[in-house]
Amino acid sequence: MVSRFLTIPRTVLFLIFVFLAILPFVLDSRYWLILLTQVFIFAIFAMSYDILLGYTGIVSFGHAMFFGIGAYSVAIFMDRFGNSYGSLIAAVGTAVLLTAIVSAIVGLLTLRLQSHFFAMLTLAVSGLFVVIAEKWRAVTHGTEGFTFAIPPFLRDRTTMYFICLAMMIITLLVLSRFTNSPFGRVLVAIRENEKRTESLGFQTLYYKVIASVVAGVFAGFSGCLYALTLRFVNTTVLSVQYTLDVLLMTIIGGVGTLYGGILGSALIQLVHHYLTNLAKVHWIFERWLILFGIVYIVVVMIFPQGIIGTARLWWAKSRFWKMREERTGFHG
Repeated sequence: MVSRFLTIPRTVLFLIFVFLAILPFVLDSRYWLILLTQVFIFAIFAMSYDILLGYTGIVSFGHAMFFGIGAYSVAIFMDRFGNSYGSLIAAVGTAVLLTAIVSAIVGLLTLRLQSHFFAMLTLAVSGLFVVIAEKWRAVTHGTEGFTFAIPPFLRDRTTMYFICLAMMIITLLVLSRFTNSPFGRVLVAIRENEKRTESLGFQTLYYKVIASVVAGVFAGFSGCLYALTLRFVNTTVLSVQYTLDVLLMTIIGGVGTLYGGILGSALIQLVHHYLTNLAKVHWIFERWLILFGIVYIVVVMIFPQGIIGTARLWWAKSRFWKMREERTGFHG
């Protein structure tokens, strides 16, 4: 009910994306190109996680395994089969296929469990993939990781910036259509009351597995972009830290909004980089993780439903009182 009181106008979104499109020509800064490219990539990752947490009510601690599968798929194909366009297409296609298969299998095996059991089991499965990546050194090179060559047109930072920006916009449009469809409304019903949804005749497991597959595929795609940006991959892309980061991005931005994933990604990445840089110039900021935690606590206290979610509530309340004044003539 609240969401219909506040939707970001298409004109505003268009202006924001136009601003981002012209920004590289205004800034002319390699540092900012790399930073904003990371924001776009993690925005895709956060939006994929929001499908689980925000729309289906599923808490997963293993979402990074799909991100890592995407990153390793690109890296291994580029390393083994060369940096041709064909290898790139095959790598991305393999990442999409693998993440779809793995997310479907994991979903079928785990989504029957209650929320906290499911969360812990996804953490265990993700840990299994970390072990495989560490031990399968002939392919993954273990914890040290490896560098790889990419197609020539992707080596330009500006090109990667525009590709990642375009992919973020496409992801937002696709997932917005997905969540606003009848299928997406069933997911919201499952989040609110799964038992009642089942009583209405919906096979909730089927819907949750599909949501898991969609989230896994987009997470894997963001991992592909991440690996192509760094031209390097190691086992950290499968670590729980990436899942915790994307969880923070989703919560801070606002669960169940999609836009919140973009905003959360921007805030987390910018705060992280600024605090890291401050730690290099003054000893007070050497324990920047503590400051980061304080920032997170303050944001959650001020915006208990995330920035966009809380803004929607404030807007809904203001609209309610305005309509009440118009109907009753009562002020105050």
